[in-house]
Amino acid sequence: MIGMFDSGVGGLTVLRSIRQYLPSADILYFGDIKNAPYGSKSREELSVLLVAGLKVLHERGAEKIVSACNSVSASLAISLFDALEIAPAHLIEMVGPTVAALRDSPERIAVCATPATIRSGIYADAFRMVGKEIQNIAIEGLAGAIEFGAPEAEIKKHIEGAFTGKSDFDLLVLGCTHYPLAIEAFGTVLPDVKIFDPAEAVAIRARRQFWPQEVGDARTHFLISKESQRFRDLTSSLFPNQKYTVEVLE
Repeated sequence: MIGMFDSGVGGLTVLRSIRQYLPSADILYFGDIKNAPYGSKSREELSVLLVAGLKVLHERGAEKIVSACNSVSASLAISLFDALEIAPAHLIEMVGPTVAALRDSPERIAVCATPATIRSGIYADAFRMVGKEIQNIAIEGLAGAIEFGAPEAEIKKHIEGAFTGKSDFDLLVLGCTHYPLAIEAFGTVLPDVKIFDPAEAVAIRARRQFWPQEVGDARTHFLISKESQRFRDLTSSLFPNQKYTVEVLE
C-alpha cells in the first residue's frame, strides 16, 4: 500500500495524478489538518510533524511513501530514515522529480513556495546540482488561505503581492501542492508565464518506482487529524467517480 502525507488538502492534487498513473494501487492518505498550514513552521517543528505523520501511515500498513508536502522535504534526510527505517527506493518527495523533469528546460525558471520551503533552499540547491540557477519567490499565507477556503479575491491578492516587480522568468514551478488549487488565479496574475505543476512528474516517478508491486484493489482511505468540511468538499470534487473512505483521527 502507498502512503501519502500532506499538511491538508494540497496533496490531493498529487493523489489525483497518481491515480491516473497507478489506477489500481491501494492508497492511504494522511492530511494533518490539525497542524496546518506548515509553511511558516521551523525545520525542527516540521521534522517532528513529519515523523509523527509518517508513523501513522507506517503503522497502518503503508510500505511506500509519497511525501506530498514541499515544506517538509528539507526535513526528510534528518528525520525520516532514522525514525521509520524506510528505504530510499520506497520514498518519493516533491523536489527530485520536479528538477529531473526540468533539467533540460531552456526557460528561465522561478519557484514559488511557502516561506519554509524557500528558506530551506532545497529547490535552489537541487537545481544548482543540474547546473541551473533559479529565482525563489516566497508567498506568505497563500497555502493557509487555500487550505481554509479563502475567497478568490484574497487568494489573488496573495499572489499579486508576491510577484510585484518580478518578471525575469518564463516558467514558474508551483512549489507547494496547495498552489495548483489556485492555478486559475496564477494564470490571471501571470498570463505570459508557463505554469509547472509538479504533480505529474511525481506520479510518473511513483509509477516507475512502485509498479507493479503496488497493484491492488484501487482502495483509497483518507485519514485526517481534524474534521474539515473543506477537505470533504474538495475530495468529492476531485474524485467524483471514485470510491473512498474518510476517517477522522481522535
